[in-house]
Amino acid sequence: MPFQLPVTIETQTIAAHGFTIYYPSVTNLTHPLANDLMNQTINSLVHWIVQEQAKYQTGTPTEMIGHYEIKTNERGVLSLTLSNYTYSSPMAHGFTIVKSLTFDVNTGKEYTLQDLFKSGSDYITVFSDEVAHQIKQRDLPLLYGFQSIEPDQDYYLADKAIVLYFQIYQITPYYVGFSMFPISVYDLQSIVSEQGPLAVLSAVAA
Repeated sequence: MPFQLPVTIETQTIAAHGFTIYYPSVTNLTHPLANDLMNQTINSLVHWIVQEQAKYQTGTPTEMIGHYEIKTNERGVLSLTLSNYTYSSPMAHGFTIVKSLTFDVNTGKEYTLQDLFKSGSDYITVFSDEVAHQIKQRDLPLLYGFQSIEPDQDYYLADKAIVLYFQIYQITPYYVGFSMFPISVYDLQSIVSEQGPLAVLSAVAA
């Protein structure tokens, strides 16, 4: 496959009293429409997270900090996470939300979890079985038991692996934090879409 440079990322800031959010902006792409589409998607998610945090705050917000991490930036694939921590008095502790986005940088297309796999493949069962195995292997405490991932389960791509994750309180107690389950791309070859990013990341470079 042809070599493709990583995209350039600049850090943008939203700041006010007790409120600082750092988020990424894609710049200088040769495809301006893709550039704008990705930034619009990122901006929309940043503001959605802020609005979502308001649902969990019982008092007056006194602190909000947001940041991001780039998980994959190679071969025309960009995968990143956006994290937002908020605390309001008199809550016992703050609350964090993490969401992620994975893009084709040539088109600006955002990949849902379903987009990564062949049409009709039972990726939900494959992942649910693997998550259940890791829960048992790692002896993770559960709040309500675990049955299955969601069709649109949160995920990101990193180092030739897909990482599924669950929000705080979604399946485990608060002290566990975010429950994350890495799965090698090579273990999913039979169901991976040939047009998706997993196939791109697992291919041998030219």
